[in-house]
Amino acid sequence: MAAVRVTVSVLICCLILLPAAVSSFGFPAALKLERVIPANHEMELSQLMARDKARHGRLLQSLGGVIDFPVDGTFDPFVVGLYYTKLRLGSPPKDFYVQVDTGSDVLWVSCASCNGCPQTSGLQIQLNFFDPGNSVTATPVSCSDQRCSWGIQSSDSGCSVQNNLCAYTFQYGDGSGTSGFYVSDVLQFDMIVGSSLVPNSTAQVVFGCSTSQTGDLVKSDRAVDGIFGFGQQGMSVISQLASQGLAPRVFSHCLKGENGGGGILVLGEIVEPNMVFTPLVPSQPHYNVNLLSISVNGQPLPINPSVFSTSNGQGTIIDTGTTLAYLSEAAYVPFVEAITNAVSQSVRPVVSKGNQCYVIATSVADIFPPVSLNFAGGASMFLNPQDYLIQQNNVGGTAVWCIGFQRIQNQGITILGDLVLKDKIFVYDLVGQRIGWANYDCSMSVNVSATSSSGRSEYVNAGQFSDNAAPQKPSMDIVGNTLILLLMVINMFL
Repeated sequence: MAAVRVTVSVLICCLILLPAAVSSFGFPAALKLERVIPANHEMELSQLMARDKARHGRLLQSLGGVIDFPVDGTFDPFVVGLYYTKLRLGSPPKDFYVQVDTGSDVLWVSCASCNGCPQTSGLQIQLNFFDPGNSVTATPVSCSDQRCSWGIQSSDSGCSVQNNLCAYTFQYGDGSGTSGFYVSDVLQFDMIVGSSLVPNSTAQVVFGCSTSQTGDLVKSDRAVDGIFGFGQQGMSVISQLASQGLAPRVFSHCLKGENGGGGILVLGEIVEPNMVFTPLVPSQPHYNVNLLSISVNGQPLPINPSVFSTSNGQGTIIDTGTTLAYLSEAAYVPFVEAITNAVSQSVRPVVSKGNQCYVIATSVADIFPPVSLNFAGGASMFLNPQDYLIQQNNVGGTAVWCIGFQRIQNQGITILGDLVLKDKIFVYDLVGQRIGWANYDCSMSVNVSATSSSGRSEYVNAGQFSDNAAPQKPSMDIVGNTLILLLMVINMFL
């Protein structure tokens, strides 16, 4: 509320001081005003309010603000194994469900001409296909378009000599892949500036139109319409919206682990007093951070720090597009040994399909030790047992829990996926080149900050961000009503 009062005060002060300010800078103090209301003053109040409300929406959009996306899905590989959101693309807009992926840069959706794309989804969502010919605002990106160079930074982009289309090919770590061409069209979203909702805001963005898919992408059991890349390169939507002044170069998520999943995903910074930050490793294609050590029960594991160093494709990556977590052989073995030694007197260790598991008759929280991942800058990520264990099945009514961290052989790479990222706020500060986190109940509301183009911070109480839903309109639009009232008073004297 304080931010709202300051905003209104600034507007009023500017209106009062405008003549003095004009003359002090050497411009003419007398301004010619043209009448916008008919001389007979016969203009319906509803017309005046509609006109002012439309302008108010344009003013708010020019400031930039917090953009909220609905979140569904869960980390549990036996249920979904991914988190996804719904986007509105094209004119008229159509809904597309896309996986939230911080491990890639580009937004792409299945195209009408897609070869091998799934037609149905086991996630109980309606799959759609984007057809550039059915959107009046869609235009293909040509090879000569400057925006085609953005894609070259993020993918194996190329140009088709036959049709002059800016094409792309992606290969993901799980062996799946997609190819297609880039199009430019309207992304529709809801934006909150201060305490005011600006519904159906739009921005022109470039995204991929997938014409071919392979691997797990074609499986219908967990099929979605595409992938929403949140990387740092110019083709990412976060970069495109920031360059247009519509969103800050920071985004945040809070992924729910229990009770059906879901969570919060915003373009803006979630503000939480318990946040800790670690620097991003510069000049990396992913969100690489410097992991220094792993501790179990407060004791550092005997792992050579060079195992976690970032070089030649090695290092530690934060990736929402990965379901589990992965350690190199040199870190995985001592990690599993430390966990097993800590619980050997209370559980029965078993090996199931190559994974270290435990038959447990009581709660894992009462038996298994806390784990901490220790990063550069003194930031530690504290993991509860549910952050490194997965319940696999039951044996005779007794639960079987397995280590969720997986082994990567012959690669010095660590990937922190949804298993670790859930039940925490994560902030990706692309301006400050850092990532922050804090353990959090993601079913609760959060506060979000966005720095506007004027340099002012806008704070939003994200109690407005209901679970798995777009922001709800506040009961009273204070800023909007104040602007309308001021404009009505001014117009009465014209």
